[in-house]
Amino acid sequence: MRVCLFIEPHRGASYDTQSRFARHAEDAGYEGLLRADHYRALTPDPGLPGPTDAWVTLAGLARETKRLRLGTLVNSATFRLPGPLSIIVAQVDQMSGGRVELGMGAGWVEREHTAYGIPFPPVGERFDRLEEQLEILTGLWGTAEGETYSYEGKHYHLVDAHALPLPVQRPHPPIIVGGKGPRRTPELAVRFADEFNMPFKTVAETAAAFDRVRQVSEKLGREKPLTLSAGIVVAIGRSDVEARRRAAPLHVKSVLPPEDPVMGSPDQLVQRIGEMREIGATRVHLRIVEMDDLDHIDLIAGEVLPQLSK
Repeated sequence: MRVCLFIEPHRGASYDTQSRFARHAEDAGYEGLLRADHYRALTPDPGLPGPTDAWVTLAGLARETKRLRLGTLVNSATFRLPGPLSIIVAQVDQMSGGRVELGMGAGWVEREHTAYGIPFPPVGERFDRLEEQLEILTGLWGTAEGETYSYEGKHYHLVDAHALPLPVQRPHPPIIVGGKGPRRTPELAVRFADEFNMPFKTVAETAAAFDRVRQVSEKLGREKPLTLSAGIVVAIGRSDVEARRRAAPLHVKSVLPPEDPVMGSPDQLVQRIGEMREIGATRVHLRIVEMDDLDHIDLIAGEVLPQLSK
């Protein structure tokens, strides 16, 4: 089982906090660190010191780490134009020596859009834009050197783009499509992605999402295996008191939909990861709420990761 960490800096984390967390995670032996792409806290608390941009942050981390895979889970398709995004991701992939992963989603929190003047179209249009962005990103990165790329869609138009710079990873950095949507999300994952991620739901809900992806894969005749991954919210401790302390932020009112966190002992997390493995997950993304609590990721590295290889 491949194990990555997932963070939500919009809850309140400076770049220095994220850098310290990333370097510690690398030393502790995790495969990767992926971060959310939000521009404001999802709770009444403003999340001091304020938001950080996902790709500005990842560019810095690319130079401060050596092995850790880095990426988004997931980009909001409403935040960036696909042409410039292809340049950003390719550049950070170069800066990291080929360790970048790009998670893509349609975007869903209206109030962060209105707060910063970002257009927030209806959900159908957001998915249409996501589909076109995936077409463009894979098209640009698949363009041979010396040739140009053009695209004529409903929302985006590209004319004779040189499709540069090229990312280190070929044909492109791994693309993750994540989300709970029952129809378009599985289809977009099968058509464009290397990984489908089901975020922070029960084992049963995750299994149902995986089944939908498998059905679409069979329907569309996809041949390349699609990595299935599960997000797990984690708050564990060496004692019940320690676990409850780490779980306390999970009870704060938020616009997040209901989740299914693991709150308790390391063995409970081992059991949940094992259940995710049984339904087909080969990768998990463990969401850590408090980035200053480096002992939390040390506990998982010391008492959970060794059991996953047995």
